[in-house]
Amino acid sequence: MVKQSIFGRMAQLAKANINSLLDQAEDPQKMLDQMVRDYTNNIAEAESAVAQTIGNLRMLQDDYNEDVRNAHDWGNKALAASRKADEYRAKGDAGDAEKFNNLAKVALQRQIASENEAKAAEPNIASQSEVVDKLKQGLDQMKGKLNELTSKRNELVARSKTVEAQSQVHDALKSINIMDPTSEVGRFEEKIRREEAKVRGQQELAASSLDAQFNSLEDLGEQTEIEARLAALKSGGSPAAIGTGATPAASDSTVDEADFDKL
Repeated sequence: MVKQSIFGRMAQLAKANINSLLDQAEDPQKMLDQMVRDYTNNIAEAESAVAQTIGNLRMLQDDYNEDVRNAHDWGNKALAASRKADEYRAKGDAGDAEKFNNLAKVALQRQIASENEAKAAEPNIASQSEVVDKLKQGLDQMKGKLNELTSKRNELVARSKTVEAQSQVHDALKSINIMDPTSEVGRFEEKIRREEAKVRGQQELAASSLDAQFNSLEDLGEQTEIEARLAALKSGGSPAAIGTGATPAASDSTVDEADFDKL
């Protein structure tokens, strides 16, 4: 029963579809590890059983070969006894001739018995030889499956480690994504942008204030020119002619054009 159980597992494991089993597994890597252990143990048991079966076959073959040798030996002894009987008969010794004839008969009987034993063992040997061949093939298939399982396990472990490394890199890159406004770098960049905008605003304010100062200087220059020309008029001089480089400036006081008609 133990041997039959092992042989049955050999056939089942040899026909196992690894990919189908992996599709049904929740954790393929753990399942592969367990399958590798099971296969290794089953192969060890199967090798022991196959070795014992081969040993039994070799014993049958040894017994068969011994029966064949015995049959050959008894045939030679029967022939020798028969010739000896013929020699005694030729000499006229009927007693010894009969004696060796009887020995020849005994030898022939034993020859026939050995031949019968050898013939009876032939079907059993043929059957056992066929079983051993099938068991060897099954054992080779199991070893092939074990190699396939080991390669699959190693491939899966490598892929798992690769995925884990890729996930870690992805998480690391995600934590420092400079384009993500919610990241630390994004918030720091936004703060700098606000500071830069504040500085630009201050620069615009400063520029506006400087323009106003220059405008006030220009107005002051015009008033100075007007006062100078008025003083010249009062002292008997004449107003500067057009084209002399002086530019008439408008007075801040409100002037009615009709006042010039009264002059």
